[in-house]
Amino acid sequence: MPSAKGLVPEHHSRFIGTYWGAVSTPFCAEIVESADAYLFAGPIFNDYSSVGYSLLIKKEKAIIVQPDRVVIGNGPAFGCILMKDFFHALASRLKKNTTASAVIAETGDSWFNCQKLKLPQGCGYEFQMQYGSIGWSVGATLGYAQAAKDKRIISFIGDGSFQVTAQEVSTMIRWAQNNIIFLINNGGYTIEVEIHDGPYNIIKNWNYTGVVEAFHNGEGKCYTAKVRTEEELKKAIEASLGPNKDCLCFIEVIVHKDDTSKELLEWGSRVSAANSRPPNPQ
Repeated sequence: MPSAKGLVPEHHSRFIGTYWGAVSTPFCAEIVESADAYLFAGPIFNDYSSVGYSLLIKKEKAIIVQPDRVVIGNGPAFGCILMKDFFHALASRLKKNTTASAVIAETGDSWFNCQKLKLPQGCGYEFQMQYGSIGWSVGATLGYAQAAKDKRIISFIGDGSFQVTAQEVSTMIRWAQNNIIFLINNGGYTIEVEIHDGPYNIIKNWNYTGVVEAFHNGEGKCYTAKVRTEEELKKAIEASLGPNKDCLCFIEVIVHKDDTSKELLEWGSRVSAANSRPPNPQ
């Protein structure tokens, strides 16, 4: 499922992609939903992760590992098996992989676009879905980079989310972090537009590179770029990986407000339908 991306090596011969209902990797949903059994470790089937409660899985075929028990189908629940014990036993059978980078995907269309990335072996990946908190990835980028100094963090953040916690970039520069931040400027809360459109989804545009340069203020290492074309983006990436590899790199990518992934369109319509239904009688 999407929150587990990065935990399974994507070069493995049996890796088939991400299961996320109607917005799964092509053919992944068909394979998972037609399987004889499924093993879910720590899932939370809310409206976001289940694409508006539209997953076509059968409970009787599922083994679900919960924090305080393991539930098998419609049958027994083993309260003597804790999730931490399950994962400890599983980890003992796995080989740890590491790489020099990690990806952080902010809440929004970055969810869906980053799911399509083919991660190199051992690449870290962070994806926060259960609460749909916007802006979390800016602080997460700061914390991840500070704790894992052997990795270069690559973050994909929407403009609306960035405005909530932008000041943490100042701290990144202060501590000489060399993160790469792609700021996706599409003029508003695009994911919310696909769930429930309205004027409240349009935000005040910032000069985002100017904001970061103000944070820089001539102290530390910082590289910024504002790109509108594919060629400009390629040059900015090359600059971030080359002469500015030791800098905090901030690349503002300007896109049209309606330039969204097809997965977001599908997901948004299903979540909207699920959340606008009459309440279930209790």
